[in-house]
Amino acid sequence: MTEAQGGLRGWFAARKGVWSRLRFTSLRLRLVVVFGLVALTAAVSASGIAYWLNREAVLTRAQDAVLRDFQQEMQNRAGALPEDPTQDELQQAAGQMAGSSQRFSVLLVADDANGRTVYGTSGALDGFTLQDVPVSLREAVNEKQEVDSANKYAYHLYWQRTVDHDTPYLVAGTRVIGGGPTGYMLKSLEPEAKDLNSLAWSLGIATGLALIGSALLAQAAATTVLKPVHRLGVAARRLGEGKLDTRLSVSGTDELADLSRTFNHAAEALEKRVDDMAARDDASRRFVADMSHELRTPLTAITAVTEILEEELEAETGSVDPMIEPAVRLVVSETRRLNDLVENLMEVTRFDAGTARLVLDDVDVADQITACIDARAWLDAVDLDAERGIHARLDPRRLDVILANLIGNALKHGGSPVRVAVRAASDEVVIGVRDHGPGIPEDVLPHVFDRFYKASASRPRSEGSGLGLSIARENAHIHGGEITAANSPDGGAVFTLRLPRDASALAEELLEAKKDDDRASKKGDAR
Repeated sequence: MTEAQGGLRGWFAARKGVWSRLRFTSLRLRLVVVFGLVALTAAVSASGIAYWLNREAVLTRAQDAVLRDFQQEMQNRAGALPEDPTQDELQQAAGQMAGSSQRFSVLLVADDANGRTVYGTSGALDGFTLQDVPVSLREAVNEKQEVDSANKYAYHLYWQRTVDHDTPYLVAGTRVIGGGPTGYMLKSLEPEAKDLNSLAWSLGIATGLALIGSALLAQAAATTVLKPVHRLGVAARRLGEGKLDTRLSVSGTDELADLSRTFNHAAEALEKRVDDMAARDDASRRFVADMSHELRTPLTAITAVTEILEEELEAETGSVDPMIEPAVRLVVSETRRLNDLVENLMEVTRFDAGTARLVLDDVDVADQITACIDARAWLDAVDLDAERGIHARLDPRRLDVILANLIGNALKHGGSPVRVAVRAASDEVVIGVRDHGPGIPEDVLPHVFDRFYKASASRPRSEGSGLGLSIARENAHIHGGEITAANSPDGGAVFTLRLPRDASALAEELLEAKKDDDRASKKGDAR
């Protein structure tokens, strides 16, 4: 049963693939349909005209031969009969007339010497009688017309085509000029009808072959036209995937060749532009890394001096002149801020270079949050809602950085108390940090994790560097998690951190992906 279901799914998948290739928006299908319609219209028109012309020619030729023979027999055989013939004489004359080359049935009608109407028939075609002659034809045959300069005879030959039991017939009648019997002729047109049916079948087959040929021709033309377009689409997708060395082979001088050349020029310009941007980006990262590294040495010395100054400020000896105390405090705070900025820049540089690594350990999330809050003396301002025993395999240092940035940002820009809630799912840990401040403006929400972004442009100088939330999100990403920001319906901002219970497998995937990117970048530089 499972194999049957698999086979059925495979069949439906194959049918779906064929249908997707023949969808009505496909240019190939539209070309085939247009070619087919044009060919069908032309073939049907030509076949219809050819059939009509041949039909008229065949019927006219057969009809003229029969009528000419019948009229000749009427003049020779019926015209030789006496004015009041007997039935035997009519019968004999009708038989002789029917024996002509055209082989038609004959019916002769006359009045004998006693004034009775007598009939003579050739006896063929199941007995040709007067009832087989249409009334309108009999009336036309027996109608006497005036003889004048335009009409030399009182009676004329009339004919009509009829169909009896799907068999076509030619019926004709006339009277002997100068007095004599009236003659009627019945001729089957079945041989001509069979010839015309054969012609119709032949024309139909020719039309079908023309339609098939046009479809094949349309397919060949579509392949010729669409193959370069398909190659262009594949090249465009490869270019969109970042394979900037993609180029098209160009041959010919037509419009498609010009399009391929234009694509190659555009791809070349794009590759050069991207290489230039990558080079500038690498230079910028190297500059930031070098600058941060170079700043650490003098900054370490400055930090040591400021720590001594800070100790002097806190001492009760009063060794610091009150006049310069504000300046000393400013130097201490700004030095600490500069030190944090350099550390953040170093961290950002490691993320950009892909050298940031996880040092994983089994962590009790509630204990880790408590340690973070306690180390920064935030116990009085933070309300923790977390059960002990929720364990995850994470990097404790990077988790501490994330929590410190989120809680510190809530305390600094929101309102107390800040509530931190933890809940566990089967494969992830969710940590929510909510404050009771005014919330985040809607136009700021999309940018809260941007580097160096500050909500108030009029106050670009603040205690923060504008890198904290960005670093927090990068640390979440390296774990395979995510941070989102939103406003609570009850007021205040809510930052939600989602981390996997075990980040080791994802860390390996991220490391391999980074190595692949580095190898691709090196290949690009080698070119």
